[in-house]
Amino acid sequence: MDTMRERFIAVTSRLLDEDPRLALVLAEITMDGFRPAQVRHPDRVVNVGIREQLLVGVGGGLALTGMRPIMHTFASFLVERPFEQVKLDFGHQGTGGVLVSASASYDWPAGGFTHMSPGDVALMDTLEGWTIHVPGHPDEAEALLRHAYAAGDDRVYVRLSAQENSRSRPFSGLGFQTVRQGGGGVVLAVGPLLDNVLAATRDMDVTVLYATTVRPFDDAALRAAVGSGPADVVLVEPYLAGTSTAAANDALADLPHRVLGLGVSRAELRRYGTIDEHTSAHGLDPAGLRKRVAAFLDPRA
Repeated sequence: MDTMRERFIAVTSRLLDEDPRLALVLAEITMDGFRPAQVRHPDRVVNVGIREQLLVGVGGGLALTGMRPIMHTFASFLVERPFEQVKLDFGHQGTGGVLVSASASYDWPAGGFTHMSPGDVALMDTLEGWTIHVPGHPDEAEALLRHAYAAGDDRVYVRLSAQENSRSRPFSGLGFQTVRQGGGGVVLAVGPLLDNVLAATRDMDVTVLYATTVRPFDDAALRAAVGSGPADVVLVEPYLAGTSTAAANDALADLPHRVLGLGVSRAELRRYGTIDEHTSAHGLDPAGLRKRVAAFLDPRA
């Protein structure tokens, strides 16, 4: 099976052939995969070199001409390094485009902390009007990429990861999906952490929701899952812990509720290790999740 990043290359290359409004801006990362597309469309596949602020600036300029720009590199270089350009060249200018990241929170541990971006979604959440997709499988990535490219002049961030679930869930719009129903609380699993959540809660009486789009936050689905309250909600996100806690609290503002936000901790893990070792160290493996979810839902246990 291909990876999300490989699916991004295939889908985007095909759509560049089909839609003359699409343009792709790269900063060396993934350039090898797009060389055939660059040969076919040298005016719409642009490699700016290792200049990430320029990457976003060129995308913003293309958007001002009426193009639909797609900008791609590692998350740390797409969101964090050129954040001022994202804020001004799209938000302030009132233009739209698609940011597509790779490497996610800790997908390349050998790259060290410079190549990790657990805070990207929280940072994007400070800006108005961005839709944020976090697929958990290459098939979901393809569906969300196609949706993002066709989304008029909206501003969209698609967060690709090397981590993925064993199977995809049918694409049925941007809302949360109910994977399992129960009466002892609600656990919202985001993107590639669904399999771990299902394993951790396999014998718990909880409702499991699945999100591949986290902004806008699906208030209605969460409210439907908790009912009339009181409600216990656990958020399991593959980026900075607590990123969506405020959104969940706002959705349930008129109900008695508790929210636990689980995700990547703020502490820097300074040993390279593997993806699985980082997942375990942050308590996002099935054993770590089970311990913390159980303690939150039943403190007496």
